[in-house]
Amino acid sequence: MRRLFVKTLAGAAFIVVASAAAQAQQPFNSVITGETLNLDDAGPDGKDTEAFKTFVETGKNIYLGNKDCLAKGEELFLSMCSGCHGHVGEGKLGPGLNDTHWTYPQGKTDKGLFEIIYGGASGMMGPMYGSMNVDEMLMTMAWVRHLYKDKPEDAGEWLTADLQKDFKPYDGAKPPQPGPNAPESCKKGG
Repeated sequence: MRRLFVKTLAGAAFIVVASAAAQAQQPFNSVITGETLNLDDAGPDGKDTEAFKTFVETGKNIYLGNKDCLAKGEELFLSMCSGCHGHVGEGKLGPGLNDTHWTYPQGKTDKGLFEIIYGGASGMMGPMYGSMNVDEMLMTMAWVRHLYKDKPEDAGEWLTADLQKDFKPYDGAKPPQPGPNAPESCKKGG
């Protein structure tokens, strides 16, 4: 009887914790249809990082302003995005990403930019969850934000007051390389 009680109690605790975790995750929606995006479509890679866990709970990308992760973000952007969006986000076949104009206004927030990358948009911008893991998407987003060249006050919600303190419009300089304490996921080629 006691074992049954302990198992029942453990099961109930698991349900409460799982339910709380599910409630903590904000919904992500398609910028085209508004339907909820299924984050399980991306598979497990990248979901165990502090950055992704923080992002799904808060919508805050902790890679923004993290100099250790810029080089990896640049590497990902150049291999996955620059063909359409230009080497510095100036736009080519796809829209520019380094200014205040967003084809989808959701791009002014990190949550919205993630929704565009993850779920795709109209035209040639297909969903990227099959090509990049979710953590790589966050690093790429940090690089895109690093490329911003306009006035800080016009940037949108992503450029918080804390980030504005150190903000300098993109000048074309190479990003710093990851330091010795950089997260493993932020190291180039890894």
